[in-house]
Amino acid sequence: MGARILIAEDDEKQSRLIRIYLEREGNTVQVVADGRAALERVRSVRPDLVVLDVMLPFVDGLDVCRILRAEGSDVPILLLTARSTEEDMLLGLDLGADDYLTKPYSPRELTARVRALLRRSRATGAATRDELLRVGAVELDTARFEVRVDGRPVALTSKEFSLLEALARDPGRVFTRAQLIERVFGFDSDVLERTVDVHVRNLRLKLEPDPARPRHLETVYGRGYRLADGGYGP
Repeated sequence: MGARILIAEDDEKQSRLIRIYLEREGNTVQVVADGRAALERVRSVRPDLVVLDVMLPFVDGLDVCRILRAEGSDVPILLLTARSTEEDMLLGLDLGADDYLTKPYSPRELTARVRALLRRSRATGAATRDELLRVGAVELDTARFEVRVDGRPVALTSKEFSLLEALARDPGRVFTRAQLIERVFGFDSDVLERTVDVHVRNLRLKLEPDPARPRHLETVYGRGYRLADGGYGP
């Protein structure tokens, strides 16, 4: 089944090429050329995925990402950036993007990344209603894509939810960064291990009363991360 995909790219040649490849996959594709239009289209059309260029007129891609997440949107976002430094790429993830590609990129790789994001988003939505995971004070409803901590609702991005779900399905187990990349990003073997660290940091900001002293999402130094199976709730 095809998806509704929004491309936000002001380079007409690039947007046309991306559109051709994504439509070959059976998707319905819309294109906008600036960040203001991207925000309006996401709010009105509610696409299944956004391909978002960083360098957009009026409102840049990073601000589009930040605004959408602040509004509670969990639409998967694939960020396109010409900035090649690690810090610039991680900044996009820090603001809520689910994945990124640096320019120049292969249209086939972009298509594969889109497929992976859509597959994981649909897998979350297709989970059965009784799929409820509880680990201490943390509760995940994978059918409704909802997370609560001590009964308090917490809004997560698609990748943050997938990472937390991977940990919650085996509470207490220590996962290396490489193992989490495999479970959350699938085939994306070139994803930086620091990408996991960024998502963990963002999760802690949302889950923990004191992110500097996490009691749910723990670091096991020299190994990786685990979701504490005891929690601190009743």
